[in-house]
Amino acid sequence: MTALPNPTPTVLVTDPGARRRRILKLALPICGGMVSQNVLNLVDTAMVSGLGDTALAAVGLGGFLNFLLTAFILGLASGVQTIAARRVGEGRHDEVAFPLNGGLLLAVVIGVPLSAVLVALAPSIYSLVADDPDVIAQGAPYLEARLVAMTAMGMNFAFRGHWNAVDKSTLYMGTLFVMHATNIALNWVLIGGNLGAPPLGAEGAGIASAISTFVGTFCYFGLGFVHARAAGFLRSLPTRETIVTMVRVSAPVGLQQVFFAGGMTVFLSLVGRVGTSELAASKVILDLMLVAILPGLGFGLAAASLVGQALGRGDPDDAERWVWDVARLAMMVVGTIALPAVLAPSLVLGLFLHDPETLAMATGPMRLVAVSLVLDAAGMVATNALVGAGATRRVMLISVLTQWTLLLPAVWLVGPTLGLGLSAIWIAQVSYRLVQTALFVREIRGSAWRTHRV
Repeated sequence: MTALPNPTPTVLVTDPGARRRRILKLALPICGGMVSQNVLNLVDTAMVSGLGDTALAAVGLGGFLNFLLTAFILGLASGVQTIAARRVGEGRHDEVAFPLNGGLLLAVVIGVPLSAVLVALAPSIYSLVADDPDVIAQGAPYLEARLVAMTAMGMNFAFRGHWNAVDKSTLYMGTLFVMHATNIALNWVLIGGNLGAPPLGAEGAGIASAISTFVGTFCYFGLGFVHARAAGFLRSLPTRETIVTMVRVSAPVGLQQVFFAGGMTVFLSLVGRVGTSELAASKVILDLMLVAILPGLGFGLAAASLVGQALGRGDPDDAERWVWDVARLAMMVVGTIALPAVLAPSLVLGLFLHDPETLAMATGPMRLVAVSLVLDAAGMVATNALVGAGATRRVMLISVLTQWTLLLPAVWLVGPTLGLGLSAIWIAQVSYRLVQTALFVREIRGSAWRTHRV
């Protein structure tokens, strides 16, 4: 098979302006798509919030449970991106879609049976992390609906990893916009019972999210046949080498996601033991935090591709330079986005929290989180750069240990045990994130990540 035209530069770029343009060309579509994804979560939150704090808490906890239960399969995106970016750097352009083929196969093999089991167990699983019967009654059907789309979600993330690796992140962003438009329209129909549909409340939000996920999968397959066929998309079954490499790179990321999602679910469960209003406030703060930090994650995914391509060229020094160049831009962008929440947190929170006492309780933690996001953005870039280099085991260890040995014991102590309130809980959350950032930056300054084979 003849070599394909190179989809991205694989030569050293030294001009600072050219490097910034290179970063922005790759990162901005990723950021736009990812911000749109969490803006959708905020739209869901706003639409459900009209049903009261109980529905808001039910959807919030159900969303994190869905993340927990699907987290392993979502790690496929990192494996696809890491391997595909390395193949681009190596000039093996007719093999760039092979990791995508492997990711899609693994999504089906893992997702279909796991989804069937988890849908059946969803009510029992939900009752393990919630005490309020009304929250369980509304949250369990929401979770069931979301879990139906597990396999489609795994496929979507595999496609995302491929598009990011080959500088076609605009395809990912465009597909997300289609999904979000579908979700918003279906939310309007199903949550409140418009156009003759029964009012399903929180369950309607879950059904809308599941349908929009499948819509995204169909879009991605169509785009794959147009834009990735020449690179090997669905030309044959993945080779044993591809599957083994995918599992080796993706499994630590998947496990990390499982432990992270589990930790966040425990975090929300601990907050819920303090009070339902505290849980509703924390759900909104988390959603807003994710919208603000997502550009940092988007720049991090760009760094993963740039690092992987540089290592594929055999230039680890340039790979490290990309990390710091991307981190500086990410910090500026995230700082700008977080500024309104620093200056006027009550105005931002007031769009989602309608109870005056809940709003007043959340204002201080919201400002604290917003201030910390600039440094958190640097941590996101460093984390994803290490994943792009293939150092996924190290990333997993740092992420899991800091969350489960620092954050969760601290939240248990200051929250339900000592009763110090929501502000103390979020001080613990911010402190854990800053410690984690420092550890990932320290890893980048080391040398072990430069020699990982993919």
